[in-house]
This record gives sequence, structure tokens and C-alpha cells, in this order.
Amino acid sequence: MRSGAYVIVVGNEKGGSGKSTTAFHLAVYLLYAGFRVASIDVDSRQQTFTHYVRNRRNWMQRLETKLPHTTHYHLPLVRSDSAAERQRLEFDLFRQALAEVDRNADFLIIDTPGFDTNLSRLAHSMADTLVTPVNDSLIDLNVIAHVDPSSGEPGPTSHYARLVQRARSERLAADGQTIDWVLLRNRISTLSSRNARQVQAMLERIAGRLGCRVADGIAERVIFRSLFPTGLTVFDPLDETMLGGMPSMSHVSARQEYRLLVQALNLPIGARAHVRREIEVAAAGQ
Repeated sequence: MRSGAYVIVVGNEKGGSGKSTTAFHLAVYLLYAGFRVASIDVDSRQQTFTHYVRNRRNWMQRLETKLPHTTHYHLPLVRSDSAAERQRLEFDLFRQALAEVDRNADFLIIDTPGFDTNLSRLAHSMADTLVTPVNDSLIDLNVIAHVDPSSGEPGPTSHYARLVQRARSERLAADGQTIDWVLLRNRISTLSSRNARQVQAMLERIAGRLGCRVADGIAERVIFRSLFPTGLTVFDPLDETMLGGMPSMSHVSARQEYRLLVQALNLPIGARAHVRREIEVAAAGQ
């Protein structure tokens, strides 16, 4: 059931961690880089990513302009009195979406819900890169591992961390590949603080224990909330007509932060760009 596209899953079992904003910005970055990008929203209840896509399309129609957008699939909420039947129907919908993606996308971005579901587990097991945004707070670290309040050392891993480790084991057994798990510091305060230093140090310790990486992430910025209603991202043209107002330095800073994030993810952008050019050249010669 593996897709031919490179799969990026954005996951965290804590709501409000910035999963959908992160997923959408990664998708739009790759679109502007010239890649074919598909997206699947497996959060059938909240559907934040799907609302983001819909807002973008509505804004394009309103301004009569064109912006790059993903080939998007959202999985509707399946209702059934039988849990087994519900899971079967969800699986079928997911499989249909993947079949559409298989030959028509270079990258697949999957946004997951802030709670454990069958589809979320399946999506995690398919990831080539897993991005877990973690708000810059000692409280939010509990979604990865419980922290000893006395020593400050990470204690037992959380349910979500165990889910990811299980997905990594299953992936390794299935095709010999591993999942590159990246913990993304999110909503970082622009002012240095003791809390920020503690969070960074703790994340590094947790990453060492779990065999994952830590990426310096995205600062706390109002701009992300203001862009959501229009479906825009910091990678879109920063002009007054598009934004409905003058851009700020926050736009420029946020754009640079996301560029650095993409670099930290080590995505196979160069290799895939080369392969895609070869395919396009071959097609043009036919």
C-alpha cells in the first residue's frame, strides 16, 4: 500500500501544536519549488488542513488569480455501528486516495488528528519523514516523554512516542526502510528565556533516547493565524493586493524560518528534481 510519492506525515497527539499550519506550509513550499504535491487530511472530524485548502481556493476565486495548490483528498467521517466495518471503510477510502496519488505526485503530505485513530497509525507507518511539532513548553513535552520534575530528566515515553516507535519497527520489517522522525520546536518565543533553554535541552535528551532529531522551528507569530482565513502562506506573493494589507517583517522572518526547516528535514528535493526533469524531457521528445 506504499505510494510512489515521498511521504511526509505531520503528527502529534496533542491538539493545537500547529500540525496543519506546518503541513500546509511544507506543501506550498514544495509546490513553489516545482514539485507535484498531493495532500491527505485524515482528521475526519476537525479537517483543519481541508479548511485551509478550501480557504485558499475561495480566495483565488475572489481575487481572480492563480496560486499553486495541492491535489487534496479529505477522508469523510465514516459512521457505522460496527468498529470493524468502520475501519474497513476508512481503509478503503485511504487506499483509493493513495491510488490516485501514486503516479501523479512527487510528494505526499498527510495531516493527522490530535488523537489516536486507526488511520493515524496507518499514516505514521507510511512516513518517509515524520514531523512532530511540539510547542515550546515543558508541559507540551509530555506528549513525547514524561519529565521528572526533580531531576529534569526524561522519564517513561508517552503513548504517542510508543506508537511512533511501533510504526518505525513495522516499516523496517516491511521494506527495510526507516522513518526519519523530526521533533519540531514550534511557537518559540522571540525572547530568550530559561524555559526556552530548558525545552531545547530536554528535547535533545528525548531525541537521543528515541533516535530522532530536533529541528529549530517556528516562532510564535500572529501572521499564521491571520493567513488562515485566506488560505495563504508566507511563501505566497507578499503584496498588498494578495494580502489585503501591507506585508510586515514578520512575513519575511517566518518565510526564512520555514526555509531553514525544509533544509533541516533533508528532503530528497535535489534527487527528485533531477528525475522529474528527465521524465519531462523524455515526454517532450515523444
